[in-house]
Amino acid sequence: MEIMAIIPARGGSKSIPLKNLKLLNGKPLIDYSINVSLKSKFITRTIVSSDHPKILNRAQKLGAEILKRPKNLATDSSQLEPVMEHCLNHFKLKENYIPDIVILLQNTSPLRTKKHIDDALSTFLDSKFDSMMSCYSSHYFLWTLQKNILIPKNHNPKNRSNRQQMNNQFIENGAIYITRYTAFKKSHCRISGKIGLYEMPKELSIDIDNKLDLVEANKKIKNL
Repeated sequence: MEIMAIIPARGGSKSIPLKNLKLLNGKPLIDYSINVSLKSKFITRTIVSSDHPKILNRAQKLGAEILKRPKNLATDSSQLEPVMEHCLNHFKLKENYIPDIVILLQNTSPLRTKKHIDDALSTFLDSKFDSMMSCYSSHYFLWTLQKNILIPKNHNPKNRSNRQQMNNQFIENGAIYITRYTAFKKSHCRISGKIGLYEMPKELSIDIDNKLDLVEANKKIKNL
């Protein structure tokens, strides 16, 4: 069973310049995703896709394989699916290598551990899911704005449940995405077909988007 981990790590970031190399508890942010991927008992190849030489050098030093990403796939508006396509197409063309399963690990989720990855992959391998993603349980009342008017999305304001009674609601946390190669090539989406859930604790679901998130992650990782 060939399982390829793709770790996207572009150099640009508006909120935190060169975010993937910023220190978190004394180590570059990118180290966390690479290290847990390399330690996984299921992942057979760990690929870092980046347009920045410093990131590529760091990844290679840690033991990951690297792939230079084209500039057109490293803009602020770039989506991750074309990055995954570029990676998969590269290894198919150069090595005739096709993984059975692809797992996408974003560097913005440094509190995700090897255990989370292996538990998610173990569940996925024993299932008939086409894809799977990590989420945390939510008990929020959600609203959407339509023509400046708030509309309830997941509840009836006339019959509001207690938050504790709002079960089976989950928020995507961005830490783990798993897909079968065949499903991805058919849908060109990281999540498609029959989608499975891997639940993570909310307190470990931090997604680093700005400097305050980085400060919060520093506090939490020191207490793990």
